[in-house]
Amino acid sequence: MTTASFIRVIAGLILLFLPMTGACTGQQEALHGRVTWIHDGDTLEVKGLGKVRLLGIDCPEMEGTSRDRFYRDKFNIPPSALRRTARAALNFNIQQVKGQQVTLQFDGSRRDHYGRLLAYVILPDGRCLNRVLLEKGLATVYRRFDFRRKDDFFTAEQEARRSGLGMWRTLSSSFTPQELTLLQPAWAA
Repeated sequence: MTTASFIRVIAGLILLFLPMTGACTGQQEALHGRVTWIHDGDTLEVKGLGKVRLLGIDCPEMEGTSRDRFYRDKFNIPPSALRRTARAALNFNIQQVKGQQVTLQFDGSRRDHYGRLLAYVILPDGRCLNRVLLEKGLATVYRRFDFRRKDDFFTAEQEARRSGLGMWRTLSSSFTPQELTLLQPAWAA
């Protein structure tokens, strides 16, 4: 075999196996888009991509659901604190994320059973929105499924709990002026 033939064979093998390396390392391409709508604390709309469910976190719902029982039984968080947290997460996303150009990063399955994209949402400053909501006590780690950042997300949730932020401040009715602003409806600002 000549050197030129050998180089062609090696180049062919590299081209053949290169696409598989991303799948083996868990890295997939990222998508980019502008956030056009905030549905709730953990679901938003990205122009040209559709609904995006923030991967690995769960924000309380605006209305009472059967999920409230999980928060009560696991964390002793009353429904009133869940409703406040749901409004605060929604308003945080409206004020800080709506209109922003974001990057979506994927981890495993790209869509949930509702057809929404499942992604880590990376903000223009490089922070992961999913983690930011945990740091502020506006979300909990989604415990049912495994995902790459789960340990890191648990660390963020634990820090928010220790600091008494967001939903973890259930026994106190005192809020900072900034938190009160987040609890106001966006139209009242």
